[in-house]
Amino acid sequence: MTYYEHVTTSEKVTAFEATRPIFNGLIAEMRELSKKKADATLSKGKVRILNRCLDDIRQILLDEPEAKFLDELDDDQLPQNSDAVLVMVQYETALSSYSKRYHSQAPGYYGHVWITEEIDAQVSEDERA
Repeated sequence: MTYYEHVTTSEKVTAFEATRPIFNGLIAEMRELSKKKADATLSKGKVRILNRCLDDIRQILLDEPEAKFLDELDDDQLPQNSDAVLVMVQYETALSSYSKRYHSQAPGYYGHVWITEEIDAQVSEDERA
């Protein structure tokens, strides 16, 4: 029995924390490119770089409700900068929802922490005692 409604894994948290800063840098760069040339087409190399990051995020969010909105960028029909930003904003929103869903206060911890299986088990055990 779990104490928290939403519980994630340490592996997903580790992947989230490794991927989020890279994603933040990529989306910031894409926003700048989109401001300058919204209708310019991305190169295959850029699509490959973006998809590598997006694929990792999709794996983290695979079982989340937002997963159905997360598409990769099409490297056959190369997207425009503005299209890539639109797709990436969906990922940004899904990442934010994931973080909010799995952060909470936990007894014995200062502030909000990731609610992982380990934290949930510890709190559940403390509550039973």
